[in-house]
Amino acid sequence: MTSTQSFVPPDEGPQVAALGRAFATGERSPVEVTRAALDRAEAIDPALDAFVSIDRDGALAAAAASEARWRAGRPLSPIDGIPTTLKDIVWVKGWSVRYGSRTTSATPYGEDAPAVARMRAAGAVFIGLTTSPEFGWKAVTDSRAHGITRNPWNPALTSGGSSGGAAVAAATGAGVLHLGTDGGGSIRVPAAFCGIAGLKSTFGRVPAYPASSFGTVAHLGPMARHAADLAPMLRAMSGRDLADWSQGVGALDGLDDVATETIFSGARVGVWATPPCGTVDPEVAIAFQAALARLEALGAILEPIELPMADRIVDIFEKHWFAGAANRLTQVPEALRGEIDPGLLEVAAAGAAMSAVDLVSAQVARAGFGADMDRLLDRYDFVVSPGAAVLPFGAGLEVPEGSGLARWHLWAGFSFPINLGQQPAAVVPSDPTAAGLPTSLQIIGARGADARVLAAACAFEATGKGRAR
Repeated sequence: MTSTQSFVPPDEGPQVAALGRAFATGERSPVEVTRAALDRAEAIDPALDAFVSIDRDGALAAAAASEARWRAGRPLSPIDGIPTTLKDIVWVKGWSVRYGSRTTSATPYGEDAPAVARMRAAGAVFIGLTTSPEFGWKAVTDSRAHGITRNPWNPALTSGGSSGGAAVAAATGAGVLHLGTDGGGSIRVPAAFCGIAGLKSTFGRVPAYPASSFGTVAHLGPMARHAADLAPMLRAMSGRDLADWSQGVGALDGLDDVATETIFSGARVGVWATPPCGTVDPEVAIAFQAALARLEALGAILEPIELPMADRIVDIFEKHWFAGAANRLTQVPEALRGEIDPGLLEVAAAGAAMSAVDLVSAQVARAGFGADMDRLLDRYDFVVSPGAAVLPFGAGLEVPEGSGLARWHLWAGFSFPINLGQQPAAVVPSDPTAAGLPTSLQIIGARGADARVLAAACAFEATGKGRAR
């Protein structure tokens, strides 16, 4: 194997609807499809390190039960029988979930997290846990517990993170649907780096329990090779759960299908081209201009915008994220902290050094930023940006070599502001670079408008292959 060998199979198009039709007619079976996904996961994992564990026996038993339901004409949902992966950061009944850390207990959990329980009730077939950096603290995926997760287009490069294993599994065909989490870009960055689609849903759309140590910047969402496969997974995951107090009692817009053909016709689209920190790689900028041309061809009216409070947003995020890291570290026994990623220790130390006044001041400033974002997305149908400002860089590094940046969030400036604002944001593949690396487009909508964002992602994806080659 050379360092540039690609592990990405040919593109077969959206899978959920196609498999549902095949299951209904008997042309294919959940057991057959699950076995193929398991085989693929086991084949790619030694080189790419996408999985923490693979549950062959449990998956095949669940697939057999799904097959019986389809034969009886009583599937539980459109995702019944669909091979699905879960990130090593959400509770799964009967599985040992370690949060990418050597410091956590190996005791299997006695209950599912709400999103996992909802997908299980919908008939999803869970094939394994995917890799995360320790406690999901950074936007690349490596840990002392599980090693380095590598990019399927070029294993010398990072997959991105923190949902890096999920993105690799999606890109390589090791499962169809993949649960990710996103506190500062952790769904969207690996989706961008691995050439797949992912959605950071509106905060509160998908219930979360236990509450994240990183607070209300943390979201859950679906990942898949194609944007069209995100909606059925999101529907299965979504809803009110009384374990998640932070969902509140307000009702979000529904997730009914939205017509993709005309979603951009006459739409007013804000073009966000400059992140609040870091620089945009020239090849990313070229791909972004090509993506904008595709949007114009769909009838979008493009207008340049600036991000609200761009001069303060880095500081606001750092205070939230660093304090969250300090909070998470308090749950690790002192005797085990030598096992923690040194970068996480540094961030946690910075968070612990803040005063309560510092954090509350950042929370108040965040409220102002969030209101500004709501007003911005009341004026525009969508805001678009590159999915990531940089291309995939060396595996095992937190920042691109030679960038001079201190921490991951400084190159992820198109990601973390949207966690502070809590808007839905989808990343979808755009034109590849000359060297065949993925680039992507991020589509952001108003809070609650997840269905419109997903329709826009499907419309954009339909305008071109948008896949690295």
